Amino acid sequence: MSRASVLETARDTAPSGLAAETLAEALRRDIVEGRLAPGAPLRQEELALRFGTSRIPVREALRALQAEGLINYSPNRGATVTIVSDAEIQEMLEVRIALECHALRLAVPNAADADIAAARAILAEYDTAPDPAKWSAMNWAFHWALYLPCECRRLLDAIERNFKHFNAAARRKISTVAGKERPQREHHRLLDLVQKGRTEEAVALLTEHIRDTQRSIRAVARGR
Repeated sequence: MSRASVLETARDTAPSGLAAETLAEALRRDIVEGRLAPGAPLRQEELALRFGTSRIPVREALRALQAEGLINYSPNRGATVTIVSDAEIQEMLEVRIALECHALRLAVPNAADADIAAARAILAEYDTAPDPAKWSAMNWAFHWALYLPCECRRLLDAIERNFKHFNAAARRKISTVAGKERPQREHHRLLDLVQKGRTEEAVALLTEHIRDTQRSIRAVARGR
């Protein structure tokens, strides 16, 4: 993304005079949703000007995003949006297995008809979506619908934080590599198992579902 584009993004997506927390959330949203591309520079003085604030809350916001792994800082280049490597994607997928499988194990006994219906509606839309750019958002919405009945807020927060480490570029890579046909078959099977209350089979399938994505990314890396 060009310098001008970074400034336009900041101006268009945040009100003036922001506190550090709100400013960090505005930048976090732009990174996760792809409006700030991997490698894009984040200059304090320019962001302060466009956000209508001093450099102090900008500095605090960038420090918070650096702690989350969304921003890198170097003495030569300053702050830039993190470029997520294949190795980092593999690590994030390992975290997905640890967190999400536990959430699913807790959620299955609590899943109500309304939860199943909500997840099935997402899959129906996913089935007919031709645009790979939308698959990642639908995939997240489906999995989130499965985990919500776990009723463990701290666990759900951890899952959401890990998801946000996948910036838009990383999520597009995962969606493109994994494709749609196999993941969707597994999504439908997973939802059927949840509906039938077959907890351990659902957890085993979810584990393999994420492992398949890891293997696909490794295969593409070997091809390069």
